[in-house]
Amino acid sequence: MILPNDLGRQFSLYAAEYEQKAVEVLRSGWYVLGREVAAFEEEWAAYTGARYCVGLASGLDALWIAFRLLGVGAKDEVIVSANAYIACVMGITINGARPVFVEPDEYDNLDAEKIEAALTPRTKAILAVHLYGQTCEMDRIMEIAGRHGLAVVEDCAQSHGSTWKGRQAGSFGQIGCFSFYPTKGCGAFGDGGCIVTDDEALANACRTFRNYGSSRRYHNEVVGTNSRLDELQAGLLRVKLRHLDELNAERSRLAEGYRQGIRNPAVRLPMVRGEAVSTWHQFVVHCRRRDALMEHLAAQGVGSQIHYPIPPHLSEAYRYLGYQPGDYPIAERFAGEVLSLPMYNGMTAAEQRQVIDAVNAFEETEP
Repeated sequence: MILPNDLGRQFSLYAAEYEQKAVEVLRSGWYVLGREVAAFEEEWAAYTGARYCVGLASGLDALWIAFRLLGVGAKDEVIVSANAYIACVMGITINGARPVFVEPDEYDNLDAEKIEAALTPRTKAILAVHLYGQTCEMDRIMEIAGRHGLAVVEDCAQSHGSTWKGRQAGSFGQIGCFSFYPTKGCGAFGDGGCIVTDDEALANACRTFRNYGSSRRYHNEVVGTNSRLDELQAGLLRVKLRHLDELNAERSRLAEGYRQGIRNPAVRLPMVRGEAVSTWHQFVVHCRRRDALMEHLAAQGVGSQIHYPIPPHLSEAYRYLGYQPGDYPIAERFAGEVLSLPMYNGMTAAEQRQVIDAVNAFEETEP
């Protein structure tokens, strides 16, 4: 069975380097906020083109802390794509703010042309989620935000190295948020995250907030939290960062193999804007009979996943917001159509050929 993702393949590519770094960190005797975290923060900032990076415990922490530091709270509203992962919305609601959903465009991202219709006097920020490795239309989003005096936070959890007109995801808004969950492009071997920013005051505030609100031991300036990227994960991320461009290049080759090889009219391939470079966190196709396609692939020995089957506005967690089926028909249709094909570093040509042949053999017939 071909798995939707196989993290062991990526580990094996650089196993000796990972193991050497792990032993080095373990032998150092320093495991929280030490040299590895400081070095990774400097290196990740340089990679993304940001002035500052602050390591955190998870991507969700990066989101809610970002909004907290920007002063987003009760009675405020934040624009977010209706097909985003639910963690994006949690980053807003943890602070007491209300998500205002906007339909996705044909690129599976926030439709920038529908943002202004969703603005109200309570709108405080826009959350640009770069889904599946595709960047949002950042010129338009930043123009709208500037004209209306809104903050922009970028969720770059799935877009490590993705670019819009040559600029890295995370370098446009006031804050860029990253997850280093193991499946991500520069994934750790456990949870991890960070923010990047060009604002020194925001970076310093985040460093204080992540460490119990303390910039000096036992002197607590604000009510903060405990959200610190640990030394072991930072060290392992430094190893992976050295190889990130080659890992992304491999995923691009795999994506091009799918785009050239899949010829089934029942399957719509993902599209990429001409100004964008995707890192292909997922290769997401659309199919009107998605569940039948998924079953067909499984019977052919091909695993697949759905990202994501329930739009946040229809989740049980956000029932209190009062949304109903039909409120965001495009996002709801996408939730019934999208399917992620196997995409992982170390995938062989034979494995990809098997996936392509299985997809092309699917027949779209009414049940």
